[in-house]
Amino acid sequence: MKTGVGKYIIIFGLGAFIYGAIEVIVRGYTHWTMALTGGAVMALFMLINRSRDVNILLRCLLGALVITSLEFAVGAVVNLGLGWDVWDYSEKPFNIMGQICPLFTLGWFALSLPGFMLCTAVEKRLSSR
Repeated sequence: MKTGVGKYIIIFGLGAFIYGAIEVIVRGYTHWTMALTGGAVMALFMLINRSRDVNILLRCLLGALVITSLEFAVGAVVNLGLGWDVWDYSEKPFNIMGQICPLFTLGWFALSLPGFMLCTAVEKRLSSR
């Protein structure tokens, strides 16, 4: 499992678990779609992290944009399309269709750093086997 799909499965699982846990700690609950979103984010982070010649701040900016974009896409499907009301940012300033709050992108930027660090740790751990 040193290369290939295995590392993406591991990072997806970690991302799903960690994102869900953060939401439970911060909001008191989560939704299964958020776990899937967290897993997808981390799998994309693993791809982005392959470009280590790219400055970490630029990778974090890209990470923040990935998170915000996925949040909008998932929100458009589960909240607007299916009406599940998993979240609603309508009362947040500068929100877009109640699905994303661009101000939160700053927080996603900050959380991207430990996300990329986790990807690096998983990569190193798997390559040492």
